[in-house]
Amino acid sequence: MGLALLPGVSLAAPVSPAADHHQHLFSPAIIELLASPNLKEISVEQVIAHLDAAGIRQGAIMSVAYMFGRPSRVIDNEYAKVRAENDWTGAQAAKYPGRLKAFCGVNPLKEYALEEIARCAASPALRTGLKMHFGNSDVQLSNPAHLERMRQVFRAANANKMAIAIHMRASISLKRPYGPEQARLFLEELMPLATDITVQVAHLSGAGPGYEDPASDWVMATLAQAFEQRDPRTRNLYFDVASMVDKDISNANRALVARRIHQVGVDKILWGTDAATPTNQTPRDAWASFMRIPLSDAEFKRIAANVAPYLK
Repeated sequence: MGLALLPGVSLAAPVSPAADHHQHLFSPAIIELLASPNLKEISVEQVIAHLDAAGIRQGAIMSVAYMFGRPSRVIDNEYAKVRAENDWTGAQAAKYPGRLKAFCGVNPLKEYALEEIARCAASPALRTGLKMHFGNSDVQLSNPAHLERMRQVFRAANANKMAIAIHMRASISLKRPYGPEQARLFLEELMPLATDITVQVAHLSGAGPGYEDPASDWVMATLAQAFEQRDPRTRNLYFDVASMVDKDISNANRALVARRIHQVGVDKILWGTDAATPTNQTPRDAWASFMRIPLSDAEFKRIAANVAPYLK
């Protein structure tokens, strides 16, 4: 057994990820919206400081503008606030050209979604990609109307050469269905429409922090099986590991995460950490936790070196 297989033992030669594929900024408008005493504004300067501390060169900044479109909220001038949040995020990331790229955020079910995607696609600061959060937006792939809208969104992103990043975990608070059927619909109905773009499923199909959700692993297992079967629809599909391996993860879940990574292949795993909130780790700490799962030195190095096509 190599040293990398022992909990708490790191690589003999230090290695840092080349990129963080899942970061967020929290604007003053978002902090006001969420009204949580535990959340504070996260500036682009703070994100850069976290990346520098971890030795990470590049980052993808995922706009959280979709939060204004959460169905449970009633927001005055909602679309104007979505536009403003996306523009703010794009402008912040643009302060660090060559290091950061911003993704446009939107609730795909909103009537303005396709308009906002087109607007972002025309913006040099936002055209890199589209970020969606199925849980926050209450997207249900088993709902035919939702699935049809998602087809439209995937077509629009592909036509505009915008990568897609998805928090695919259906709403936990609303107890929406999430399992093999949702994974099958995603793979069969949506991935064939992403012929020219990267599709990044966040959190290894889960939510985080931690890999404690059986439903998320059912989805991940279904998608991983498609990779093992060399399903051509997985060609442009990647997974980020943001917040999946926290400092308290059990040995059993460490092994399960490693198994899923082996099934899809290390080339398809993108390093990411999510926002550095009080309940989440910084990039430096998150990488240290991730290196405690049972992968080989060569596998850690490969994952650390992976850079998504949209950052190249």
